[in-house]
Amino acid sequence: MNIFVGSLPWSIEEADLRESFEAYGAVDSVKVITDKFTGRSKGFGFVEMPNDEEALKAIEELNGATVEGRTIVVNKSEPKPEGERRSFNNNRSGGYDRNNNRGGGNYGGGNRERY
Repeated sequence: MNIFVGSLPWSIEEADLRESFEAYGAVDSVKVITDKFTGRSKGFGFVEMPNDEEALKAIEELNGATVEGRTIVVNKSEPKPEGERRSFNNNRSGGYDRNNNRGGGNYGGGNRERY
């Protein structure tokens, strides 16, 4: 089972997170999500546990627990439906689209007509 863990302290390491979940059973993988530019934690991560019963027990026990002064959120991770994934081609940032037309979107600027 894939488990979402949110509101993590910025300083938490994957080994620390693994240790917390291993108290409830086997852990296949642990990933703390980091910013690709700074390398700093984004404050959430995922834990994969092979045994659903142990995973549910970990969720029940750890959701709302305090870790380094922060109350963490722990729940079953559900994949987003395909239609809800974030699109990076919405052209709201004022960049150029595939046809080299300047986009304005909600942030002003750009051509309003196609030439």
